[in-house]
Amino acid sequence: MQDTPQFDRAPGSTCAYVTLVTNRDYVLGATALLRSLRHSGTEADLVVLYTPGVGEADLAALAEFRPRLGRCERLPTSESFNARHERGRIHKAAPFTKGGKPVFHTPLDNFVKLRLWQLDEYDQVIFIDADAIVLQNCDKLFGYPEFCAAPNVYESLQDFHRLNSGVFTARPNRATFEAMLARLDRPEAFWRRTDQTFLEDYFPDWHGLPVFFNTLQYVWFNLPELWNWKQIHVLHYQYEKPWQEGHEKTAKLRPLIDLWQAFATGVGIPDDVAGLPGPLERAAKQAS
Repeated sequence: MQDTPQFDRAPGSTCAYVTLVTNRDYVLGATALLRSLRHSGTEADLVVLYTPGVGEADLAALAEFRPRLGRCERLPTSESFNARHERGRIHKAAPFTKGGKPVFHTPLDNFVKLRLWQLDEYDQVIFIDADAIVLQNCDKLFGYPEFCAAPNVYESLQDFHRLNSGVFTARPNRATFEAMLARLDRPEAFWRRTDQTFLEDYFPDWHGLPVFFNTLQYVWFNLPELWNWKQIHVLHYQYEKPWQEGHEKTAKLRPLIDLWQAFATGVGIPDDVAGLPGPLERAAKQAS
């Protein structure tokens, strides 16, 4: 059995929302995510897995949301696996051409998500990336089967063929985790989009959630007809992060950045997100 996450206290529920932080920037992201989860009214546990790159002083910012904190290591993968998935090497083999990732992006950290299958004190968990916010209560997903994820839609209909691992449902099981680890580090295995590609391979018949349970921010300007504030449950800031200043898409994404800032600070959270104007409405108003 591989090392398991070490927690600061016992669980308080049989279900949990889980996120992962690997540096200070993602702690900032988790601040907005946890505030949004509390705002949604959930009574499930909020769990934050964190790697050695995050200090206890950094995590103090999350205390007001009463999360359960679990320290964990990277997965015990082989040296050859680590070399194949080193940041420079993987970005050269599978470059990001649609948007920019922050310089802190470390591909090996992505695989730590798999440790949530070690959390067998829970019957069911929902994983949400720390660069996302919850706009409507998602507790009904605790009744969904393993493995559910939304498609990676942000540019065209072709995106429906791939999942996005920023939100998914899972049933923790130590045997599943061990089987995942064995498959992950097979000789010469290369996971082009790290955990995302691996999970597609491990769960080939994954259940598709509606895109509104993981709405990617680029939908705002690439597929504006798809945007519907009344239906969006989780807004995911893929590529450029809302805490980054002055990136090339800042102007395009300003309404979404401002919304994230409201949840990050607790100031200016809309009373009714469903009443916000969508991209088409904003464009029509600006044109008039």
